[in-house]
Amino acid sequence: MPTTDATHTGKRKKLLGNLVKYAIPLIVSVSLCYLLFTGVDFGLILSIIRDQCDFRWIALAMAISIVSFVCRAYRWRLQLRAIGVNPPMHALIYSIFGTYSVNLVFPRLGEVWRTGYIAQRQNAQFTSVFGSMVADRLADTVTVFILAIATFLMASRAIMRFLHANMESYRAIGALLTSPWVWGTALAIIAALWIFMTRHTSNPLAAKVQNIIRELWNGFAGIAHMKSKVQWLLWTLGIWGCFASQMYICFMAFPFTREAIAVHGLPAVLVTFVIASLSMGVPSNGGIGPWQWAVIFGLGIYGVGKAQAAAFANLVLGSQTLMLIVLGIVTFTAIALDRKRLVTTAEQQRHTPKNQ
Repeated sequence: MPTTDATHTGKRKKLLGNLVKYAIPLIVSVSLCYLLFTGVDFGLILSIIRDQCDFRWIALAMAISIVSFVCRAYRWRLQLRAIGVNPPMHALIYSIFGTYSVNLVFPRLGEVWRTGYIAQRQNAQFTSVFGSMVADRLADTVTVFILAIATFLMASRAIMRFLHANMESYRAIGALLTSPWVWGTALAIIAALWIFMTRHTSNPLAAKVQNIIRELWNGFAGIAHMKSKVQWLLWTLGIWGCFASQMYICFMAFPFTREAIAVHGLPAVLVTFVIASLSMGVPSNGGIGPWQWAVIFGLGIYGVGKAQAAAFANLVLGSQTLMLIVLGIVTFTAIALDRKRLVTTAEQQRHTPKNQ
């Protein structure tokens, strides 16, 4: 009976974990998409895309997106080398392409998949590689935070005008930022982690968790031991320069977004870009739902109507999603061929006499 109970408990935990990882992001995406199109003439959106979009700009933005993925692969290589892992460049590029494709179906699982792929291919420790991936993502978080502060300071007047005109949004944001529950919870989590990691324990499970966290930290801290910090910074600038350029180029695809640039200048692009980047922190399938809402919000600050903004957001995200699907098919085919080549090479080496 105890074994049966333990089995049922394990199944319930697994089911709950799957619900948190997959069902909730899917529900978020579907719910936001439903709200996105409620009260909007879908035929009008299609008409705007068909009649007003210059698709050459969208194609150029997709090409720059691929360049940003390659830049990310080069940056991650620097971090991996710092912890003694040195995969070939093509494998790292596959891992980045695959990450974004996996995230379309299983949110946040793409990062775990790329860690496992590189760790298995290079026979490296998973937790150390995972730590370097965490450092990679944290670098993006810090970059978005810096960009957000700089952009919001630069465009504070336009943002405040928009929020005062939409008091519900203003009150919701203010309540979140001033909530003692938000700040109290954050401080409590930090304090609990600090106590847990500094406390010596004889409990084998707790000791194992502490060891895993330390190994993650070693992979994360590898960024401090890199010999090529300047290169790392340049690749970071390359990644985010590509992202920002994509948004600017997509603005050139429609007359109403070109007009927003003509009237308001680069802040119109930067505010939309930063808000869209922040939205990627919301659990969803490839940003579907939160990203469109964020872009519509950003464009609304500069006077773009909801139908036009929705047409822009859905076309840009739709083209990106289509590109990721194609990249995913190509990538996983290439990985299968690469794995087959490695197995064949290993077998040949095993059967080759040592004296040859």
